[in-house]
Amino acid sequence: MKTTIQELDGKMIAMLEGSLDTAAAAETEEAMRPLNDVEGKDIIIDCTLLEYISSAGLRIFLGILQNAQEKGGHVYIKGINEKVREVFSITGFCNIFEFIS
Repeated sequence: MKTTIQELDGKMIAMLEGSLDTAAAAETEEAMRPLNDVEGKDIIIDCTLLEYISSAGLRIFLGILQNAQEKGGHVYIKGINEKVREVFSITGFCNIFEFIS
């Protein structure tokens, strides 16, 4: 699992690559920790190269969303494939997050 974070046009972009399963969750959560310090900026989680997400991965996304909302920011999910979209749909997360293309 590879996580890259960068600031672009006043937004924080987290690019995820690989499978965000239980085994990768702790390392990914640590890599995404800088997103918890973001104030007043939108966060985009780019899942274009994310192959799979488990409930542990969803928990990380939810934590980022809750933290951003407390600080007046928004979180957007970008580029999820059908497999990942199905997990979001089954868990109801498609109703919690905003998706962009």
